[in-house]
Amino acid sequence: MQDFARYAVYYAPQPGIFADRAAAWLGWDLAGGHAVDDPSLPVRPVGQPRRYGFHGTIRAPFRPVVPEADLIAAVDALASNRPAVTCGTLALRDLGGFLALMPTGGQPDLIALADAVVRATDPLRAPLTAEEVARRRPDSLTPRQRALLDRWGYPFVMEEFRFHLTLTDRLSAAERPGVQAAAQAWLGPVLPRPFVIADLCLVAQDAQGRFHLRHRAPLSG
Repeated sequence: MQDFARYAVYYAPQPGIFADRAAAWLGWDLAGGHAVDDPSLPVRPVGQPRRYGFHGTIRAPFRPVVPEADLIAAVDALASNRPAVTCGTLALRDLGGFLALMPTGGQPDLIALADAVVRATDPLRAPLTAEEVARRRPDSLTPRQRALLDRWGYPFVMEEFRFHLTLTDRLSAAERPGVQAAAQAWLGPVLPRPFVIADLCLVAQDAQGRFHLRHRAPLSG
């Protein structure tokens, strides 16, 4: 049985063409736990996002203080009391130099879900080490973001939360138009309308840094 150092709560698409194309774009199938190579795709600067798989972070990766079974139980309990979140669709955006998909509409419900997940999972995580704090580059954070990092283990939670699904590493100005056009051509025709977050996905990071889907908890509240 594989040991996992960190866990997180993600949105990941349910099986279907959107999930397949997104996995092919990044080159890693989060649900299947294997690499995906599609020769029809153009060369694209995926880099770091490939290890994480196609996802939207709801609770950032943390070191747990309880067994995986307890994490699953906690996520199940939370999901049973929360409704699914429906947004308009997903739109391709440039977020400070890297490309991502972001939902249109549904923001209050999405933020409320993320807040609930962060609060419910907080007792399950180990405190940040000095190395983990340094990795977040605290000197670059605003005072509020630093306070959130200290309290919740991640600086971009609560009012700082911005849900997105990363597609690339940071791009240069020269390469951005071509990669953006390729992403739109590959993913645009299969973007879900509406975009629905129907479950919470508990994922885990292996020794090579790759993430694996461990459990889906339907949002049924």
